[in-house]
Amino acid sequence: MYLKQFGKSRSNLLKYLPFVLGFLGFMGANLLAAKLMGVSANSVLEDKIAVHGKNRTLFEILSPFVFYLALLLLIWRFYHNYSVRSLTTSRPRVDWNRVFFSFFLWIGVNVLFIGLMMLLHPNDFHFQFNWASFLILFVLSMVLIPIQTSFEEYFFRGYLMQFVAFLSKNRGVALMFTSVIFGLLHMGNPEVDDFGVVLMLYYIGSGFFLGIMTLMDEGLELALGFHAANNIVGALFVTSNSVVFQTDALFLYTGSSTIYELLMQVFVVFPILLWIFSRKYSWKSWKKNLFKSL
Repeated sequence: MYLKQFGKSRSNLLKYLPFVLGFLGFMGANLLAAKLMGVSANSVLEDKIAVHGKNRTLFEILSPFVFYLALLLLIWRFYHNYSVRSLTTSRPRVDWNRVFFSFFLWIGVNVLFIGLMMLLHPNDFHFQFNWASFLILFVLSMVLIPIQTSFEEYFFRGYLMQFVAFLSKNRGVALMFTSVIFGLLHMGNPEVDDFGVVLMLYYIGSGFFLGIMTLMDEGLELALGFHAANNIVGALFVTSNSVVFQTDALFLYTGSSTIYELLMQVFVVFPILLWIFSRKYSWKSWKKNLFKSL
C-alpha cells in the first residue's frame, strides 16, 4: 500500500516538517505579499517577456524547480533514508509503461480537443510557427517541464500526502488536504486575473483527480505522465495572452475562454479518464483506497 510503506514513529513524522513548512510557507508568503501590494501576475509576466523574451522568461519560471526537486529527493534519500522508488510507487520498480500511457493518452485527448476547437472556431487560432524560437522552446519544455511537474507530484501526491496521512490516520483527509492546497497555490497564476477565484475549482478539481489516481493506482506513475503532458501541451501546442506559459507555441489562441470549458474537464473528462485507467489497471475497492483509515 502506497501510504503504508513508511515508519510512523514520532521522529519520522517530525522529519517532514522542515521541507513541508518551508516550501508551503515560502509559497504562501509570496502569494500574500503579491496580494497585499496589489501586484498583477499578468503585468509582471508581460514586463518580464518584454525585457527577456518568451523563452528566457519560461526558463526563469521553470529553472527553480530543478533545485526544488533535487532538494526534495535528496532529503527523502539521505534524511528519511528511503529510496526514491519508494516515494514514486509501492511496486517493486517504477512502471514506466504507466507513465508513458498516461502521458500519451492525455496528449492525444488534448490534440483531439484542440483540433475540434479549430474546426469550430478557426478564426480564434493563429499559426505562429518560428522554427528557431520553437526549437529552443521544445528543448526547454521537454527538459524542464517534466522536472517542474515531477516536483509538484512528488511533493503534493507523495511527500505531503504521506505526511498528512500519518497525522490524520485517514486517506480521505490526506486526499482532500493536498488537493485543496495544490489548488490554492495556483492563486498567483496570471489566468486567475481573467477568470477570478472561481478558477480554483479547476485547480482543486485537478488536484483531486491526480490524488485519486495516485491512491487508486498505489503510485505516482500515472500522475507523473498526465501532469507532464498537460503542461507540455500548454507550452508547445496552444498558448494565449492570459496563461502562465506565454510561449512561442505553434498556435496563439485569441478567442474568449469560459470557466465552463475548464469545469467540463473536471466533471466530465477527468471521470472518463479515471474510468479508462480503472479498466486498464483493474482498480478495485474505491471506498477503501480513497477513504479508509490507516
